Amino acid sequence: MPHGHDPQAGHSDPSLYRTPAEAIAAPPEKLAYVAGFDRSAQRPDALLTVDTDPASPTYGRVLNFAELPGLGDELHHFGWNACSSALAHACHENPERRFLLLPGLRSSRLHVMDTRPDPVRPKLVKTVSAEELAAKAGYSRPHTLHCGPDGVFLSCLGSGDGTDGPGGVALLDHTTFDVLRAWETERGPQHFAYDVWWHLGTNVGVTSEWGTPWMVEDGVVPELLLGRKYGHALHFWELDSGRHLQRIDLGDQYQMVLELRPAHDPQAEWGFVGVVTNVEDLSASVWLWHRDGAAFTARKVIEIPAEPAKTEDLPPALQPFGAVPPLVTDINLSVDDRWLYVSAWGTGELFQYDVSDPFHPRLAGSVRLGGVVAKTPHPAEPGRPLSGAPQMVEISRDGRRLYLTNSLYGAWDDQFYPDGIEPWIIKLDADTESGGLTVDERFYPHGDEFRGLRVHQTHLAGGDASSDSYCYR
Repeated sequence: MPHGHDPQAGHSDPSLYRTPAEAIAAPPEKLAYVAGFDRSAQRPDALLTVDTDPASPTYGRVLNFAELPGLGDELHHFGWNACSSALAHACHENPERRFLLLPGLRSSRLHVMDTRPDPVRPKLVKTVSAEELAAKAGYSRPHTLHCGPDGVFLSCLGSGDGTDGPGGVALLDHTTFDVLRAWETERGPQHFAYDVWWHLGTNVGVTSEWGTPWMVEDGVVPELLLGRKYGHALHFWELDSGRHLQRIDLGDQYQMVLELRPAHDPQAEWGFVGVVTNVEDLSASVWLWHRDGAAFTARKVIEIPAEPAKTEDLPPALQPFGAVPPLVTDINLSVDDRWLYVSAWGTGELFQYDVSDPFHPRLAGSVRLGGVVAKTPHPAEPGRPLSGAPQMVEISRDGRRLYLTNSLYGAWDDQFYPDGIEPWIIKLDADTESGGLTVDERFYPHGDEFRGLRVHQTHLAGGDASSDSYCYR
């Protein structure tokens, strides 16, 4: 069992849960926070607050825009200063889920928003400069963050100069948010970075691979993709020391190994990772990693094929292939570790899999929305083609509600959706007994409600499936 706080001791923040079961039983979310960015970089990015309370007269409406002071940040992923795992961190004396940390993927700045005393209107209280991140950790282009045992773990795509690698993980102080150092002490063969997660109960860290800044910031580079130059491996680490333990190469045809979703059970040693595309047939896939004796292994457990399309219906980037790749750009796992959701941003589909047996996922439901060719409408506006497609997916703690956004990354949006991305957030209701998904027609903020900003990631007040790890069963 992790050292730190007594699991039976009281704590002041009711949104920190000792076990996954406690999180599932907690009251439902009433607010969502969403990262919005201006593709033109002519106006500030913002943290948006959205009403998710079905009993509220403003349900499904954007309640607030907390704008950043500068331009060109490109908000992308973001996260809390503390999650449920903080209950067992010795360095967290009185943990509370209060601050949202927003990395600028292009600016390399990190903005800290305080959600107290008014959670609807967060206030900017600190900005960590790109220079501090580079000087103290040697990194740039911050991407994903999680509250960890020795600080806030901030994965970064690039080295300090902002162009090449290696990328890696910076550690930030839990309280001041000052950059402490690079997490890695023995890097081994790791060069590319993307996501970082862990198995807390067994002291194992996991990282995945995308590419360095010059490989991604102007869009996917066809020569690099077809040359199999993007990331295609998983890395396993000793979590407390930052020492590299193992690299698993999935095969260089499997390009861009992105979102990591480990089991929420703190004693389990398995998880899922999504792979954007296979250059041999344009399929996408989901892989299961798990311990096998003294080491880890990985196997493909889901494959989603490309869909044939007429050349004239495809954007220039896809016309040579005559098909739409699924482009699995996000996956998410419910807190009870039963339901896995997979977003196919290319074809425009959100899949629901029953992973009660993680080695043999079973397709239980799906919803089509948008897509490069299909442009499947939202049922609230059945005659209007929908731009973009399910990209980031967030799951409520009880697993019954999903929140989808439609922008991947500005330059990549432009390649695959050259007619533009009209922003939207769509809510799905999930059947958590036997499977199935339905679109909530009442919840549909879109278009002008976002004041010209595109939307990327969503997090829920009180925590959600992707924000928290747990220390106790």
